[in-house]
Amino acid sequence: MLREGNYAAWFRTSRAQGTGVVHLAGGRISGSDSFFTYGGSYQFDDDRRFTAVLTTQRHAEGPPTVFGLDEVEVNLAGVCSGAMATCSGTARQAPDVMFEVTLIYSQDDVPAAEARCAVVKLNDKLPKGLDSRSWPRQFPASPRPPAS
Repeated sequence: MLREGNYAAWFRTSRAQGTGVVHLAGGRISGSDSFFTYGGSYQFDDDRRFTAVLTTQRHAEGPPTVFGLDEVEVNLAGVCSGAMATCSGTARQAPDVMFEVTLIYSQDDVPAAEARCAVVKLNDKLPKGLDSRSWPRQFPASPRPPAS
């Protein structure tokens, strides 16, 4: 079964492809990319197979969806295995365009205490060894022997 949580989504049709972020929880789908928000629902047929209905709605100016239309309702069927799922289907508004999605589960965010340890502060100075004395020097070209 799909875990509840955030997923990176890669989606494609014969017309275009794109990426976004999707959140799955309690049978509901929510998510977005730079131009569209996603919504919908999903249900499991068994431990691996699921069906979903996904809708799109524009939230920013930009290119159309991978269907060539701004708002679509897509019926999907898919399978999941571990931290990945794949599904495919068509939109009611473009039934001749096959839509495929790969979902990859995103690990939980790193706790704030651990993230602070990864921050490097340079205090407006270059790290040791990166000042002008370490730059490569250019030397004049050595003279070539005359051609015979």
